[in-house]
Amino acid sequence: MLFSYYDRYQYAVNPLVEVICQLRFPAILSISAKEPVAFQEAVRRDFPRYLVNHEQPAPKVTGLGTPNAKLEQGAPITNYSFISADGLWKLNLTNSFIALSTLRYQRWEDFAQRLDKPLAEFIQIYQPSFFERIGLRYVNAFSRKALNLEGSAWSDLIAPAFLGILAEQDVDEKAVGKCSLDVEMALEDCRLKLHAGPGLLGGGKKDPEVKFILDNDFSVSGNLSADRVPGNLAVMHQHAVRLFRGAVTSELHTAMGATPMT
Repeated sequence: MLFSYYDRYQYAVNPLVEVICQLRFPAILSISAKEPVAFQEAVRRDFPRYLVNHEQPAPKVTGLGTPNAKLEQGAPITNYSFISADGLWKLNLTNSFIALSTLRYQRWEDFAQRLDKPLAEFIQIYQPSFFERIGLRYVNAFSRKALNLEGSAWSDLIAPAFLGILAEQDVDEKAVGKCSLDVEMALEDCRLKLHAGPGLLGGGKKDPEVKFILDNDFSVSGNLSADRVPGNLAVMHQHAVRLFRGAVTSELHTAMGATPMT
């Protein structure tokens, strides 16, 4: 069962590559008009490093289907980054979203605590009317090498529902050049965008090992008040726990060094 209830575990060999929480809001022009001095001062103790990037959005087609169709280039987006001293946690702020990401996720309670203060400071300083989208994304990469499972097939480690053709016993995994599952679906209280399949992190430039990628992005949309954020995130985290446990076999669960969380 993909969404059954499971107890929570911590893993000695944690497959999480990155966890990202993003909250989108109607554009606040004052954020891009001047540097966020007050916000930096509020978060500087935990995120002392500061970077600014001016990102060029992809051009949009206007007038499609008419003689006047053309590509229009949007204005550059200013993305402010506030980074922890160890470089493992990052806050991003633009005029339409705030996001927290980490390369060292241990447990939900720690992540939520890291998000709590900067989000509260953001709301106090900029007073967004509401949030348009709340998203929580977990990117996992299972390494057979790190788990001493190099002789195991993915069908021994990953549940059939996430494997596609690789779940078939008469399919030679080495003969398959590409096989992935991409799903978008509505859950009871949020939406899920899922990608699952063997792949290379970063295009294989630094790490040539093929890993099994389990990338799940949960979200809710609408006119969402600030007081709904904690509850929505808690629900999405619960779905992430269930999906993860439903995706891994008992062999993989044990190989990762599972310890029940208290």
